[in-house]
Amino acid sequence: MTSSSWRLRVQHKTGFTYAGAVGASYNEARMSPRNEARQAVLDARVEVWPPARTYRYEDYWGTVVTAFDVHAPHETLQVTATATVETLPPGDLIAGDAGASWDELSVPEAVDRWHELLLPTPRTALDEELTGVAERVRGEHPTPHAAALATCTLVREEVEYVAGATGVQTDAVHAWRQRKGVCQDISHLVVGMLRAMGMPARYVSGYLHPSPAAAIGEPVVGQSHAWVEWWVGRWTAFDPTNGIPVGERHVVVGRGREYGDVPPLKGVYSGPENSGQGVEVTVTRLR
Repeated sequence: MTSSSWRLRVQHKTGFTYAGAVGASYNEARMSPRNEARQAVLDARVEVWPPARTYRYEDYWGTVVTAFDVHAPHETLQVTATATVETLPPGDLIAGDAGASWDELSVPEAVDRWHELLLPTPRTALDEELTGVAERVRGEHPTPHAAALATCTLVREEVEYVAGATGVQTDAVHAWRQRKGVCQDISHLVVGMLRAMGMPARYVSGYLHPSPAAAIGEPVVGQSHAWVEWWVGRWTAFDPTNGIPVGERHVVVGRGREYGDVPPLKGVYSGPENSGQGVEVTVTRLR
C-alpha cells in the first residue's frame, strides 16, 4: 500500500435479544472485509457469545462467511467482528476512457456473462415510472459510464438520506415514492436503474469512516454502509449516497445482487420471538 493509503480498524458489534431462552440457533455472519486490489486485510477475527465453534468459507458471490451454531440455551446472541485494513484512495474513474459502449454491453457474450447482475431482484425491481426514468437517462448519455454517473447524481438529488426512514425489507420503488431512505435504498435504486439500462451492476456492503479529515487514533461512530459497482469493461465503484468515488474511507465486506445476498448477520433458531437487534460500529483511523 502507498503512503496515501489509510489504515483503519473497524469493530462491528451486532446480535439478537430473544423474549426467552432459545434452545439452538444456526447463524451466518458476513462481517469480515475482503483482501482485494484496493484493500489489504492485516487482521480479522469474529467472536461469538455464547461461545461457539466457527468456520469460514466464501459464498457464491465471494463474500467471507463466518458460520456457527449455538446449542446451549441463550437469551441473547452477540457477534463482534474486528478487522484492521489498509485502503487506497479512489482509482481512476475511467478518465479519458468511456469504457464499453452500449452496443458492447448488449452482445450475447456480455449478457450471458453477467446474466445474474442484469436481472431485477425483490429490492431492486422498478415500476413503470422508474423504468421510464432509466430509459430517459440512458437516452441522454452516449456511454454507459456517463449514464451510470448521471444516475447516481439523479438518485442522490431526488432521494433524501434520512436515517431510520426505511427498513432492510424496503424496496427501491417504496424509497423512490417517499423520496427518502438510507444508503441501502439509494444503492438499490441505482442498481435497479442501471440494470434496466442493460448495464451489469452489483450491490456492495461494507463500512465507511464518516470523516475525510479523520484524526489519527480517534475512535468514531462509523456506519455499516452500502454502495454500487457497475461493469463497463471493468468494474467501477461509486458511493451514490455521498456522491463520491469509493476510496480510502470505504472498507468492502461483500457483494451481491442486493442486500439480501450480504446481510451482516442472519440465522434460524428454535424458541421464543426475537425481540430486537442491536448494531454498533466503531471505526478508528490508525494512520
